[in-house]
Amino acid sequence: MRGHMNHFRAAILMAAVCLIAQPLWAQTGGGGGGGGGGGGGGPLPPVDGGTGTGGIQIDADGVLSARSLTDRTGRLTMERLKAARSIVDQDLQKPSTLRKISLRRLEQQVKTLLDSGKEIPENMQYLAGMTRLSHVFYYPETQDIVIAGPAEGYFRTAENRVVGMETGSATLQLQDLIVALRAFSPGGAKTPLIAVSIDPTQEGLKRMAHAQRNLGAVTLNQRFDIANLFREALGHQTITITGVSPKTHFAQVLVEADYNMKLIGIGLEQPPVNITSFIEAATLRSGNRLQRWYFQPNYQSVSLSEDKYAMQLSGSGVELVGEDETVSNQGQRKRTGSANKASRKFTTSFTKAYENLAKVRPLYAELRNLIDMSIAAAYIQKMGIYQAAQWSMETFGDESVASVEHANAPTKVDPVVNVVVKGGAIMTPIGGGVNIQPRLALNSDVVKIDSEGKINELKDGIIFDDLADDQWWWD
Repeated sequence: MRGHMNHFRAAILMAAVCLIAQPLWAQTGGGGGGGGGGGGGGPLPPVDGGTGTGGIQIDADGVLSARSLTDRTGRLTMERLKAARSIVDQDLQKPSTLRKISLRRLEQQVKTLLDSGKEIPENMQYLAGMTRLSHVFYYPETQDIVIAGPAEGYFRTAENRVVGMETGSATLQLQDLIVALRAFSPGGAKTPLIAVSIDPTQEGLKRMAHAQRNLGAVTLNQRFDIANLFREALGHQTITITGVSPKTHFAQVLVEADYNMKLIGIGLEQPPVNITSFIEAATLRSGNRLQRWYFQPNYQSVSLSEDKYAMQLSGSGVELVGEDETVSNQGQRKRTGSANKASRKFTTSFTKAYENLAKVRPLYAELRNLIDMSIAAAYIQKMGIYQAAQWSMETFGDESVASVEHANAPTKVDPVVNVVVKGGAIMTPIGGGVNIQPRLALNSDVVKIDSEGKINELKDGIIFDDLADDQWWWD
């Protein structure tokens, strides 16, 4: 079918997989190890007979496939919320504007439970219901490292997300915090990059280029045949995970967020908030180039106290950026260093909508939580707080003791192709992912110093005098 494509506008290609991983350690019916009303009170209603893996299947070769869980009426989610209200400790259910967790106290309680052969209760797995990490404080007099943020009771939705009872925002998870702390550990390497990328192979791009060159004029009713042709040409796409173990929930959230964002960009999914997709914005001037989109932190979201012993994170904390690439007939990709107008419109729209998107789609709140925890861990490492606190992280740092690597590592996935007939050019958004460089957020040229002392004022208002020996969280 040689010739020019007189009616074919955009063939949009994307590797797709939906990931939801199992929580850290097994769910338990035990109470709290948190003291001060920290009991978990028993397990939340299980999903899929308690397997906790409702969103994905990963075979022995690392090939991912998706199976979705939907609750169109919301009935199942409401039933689970009602059940959780009778299970989760009442003190945990009280909304808090600033719940505090001592990392050293938390690790000690985890160690005590593991040493005695007990499982980790849910109030620890979900970090006392904290939904954002907004502050980190270090107290030299007690050597406590405290993370703090808003919190509420939690439950597991029908879509297998653990979210707040009041706001529906995703809770922080202990397993993810451990992964972040290991990436920036005491005496460990300064992890330069935490990243996920889903990319076609060079051979697949070569076959794709050949298929494109041999297309003739295309009509609207042929788009599904063309999609199948391109899908077969591309073959498996490669998943690359850098900086954290690919066997963790942390890594899987990064991959899922990347995938879902691209589905929105290429018009295969309608977002629940107002976002202008690339497809909507594309014109003939958008050109025959690959569109690469990826998430990164908003590196201007960090404020520090003057003594550097307190940190505050603000704003949505996440932005989407883009860049055009070209691809040769041999499947070789080349970065251009810029993005076309349609790509910029999509990434700008997505970034502006991120805060609202995270409120209604917990996946994106989870991604933001991962970024916040990574910046917090990098802060603790960079400011020498591990050494000042004499905290070696013996339990959290040891995978043989506190295991968080319990999933098959995703390595490849079948491509998902969308074909839109609009005109006379082919555009193929591919690649991208998540690119997190937490230490950049702490550079002197972007970090804000709180010269008015407001962060330290908040820090100094936190008291430890009335905490029980086994208490690791408090309001």
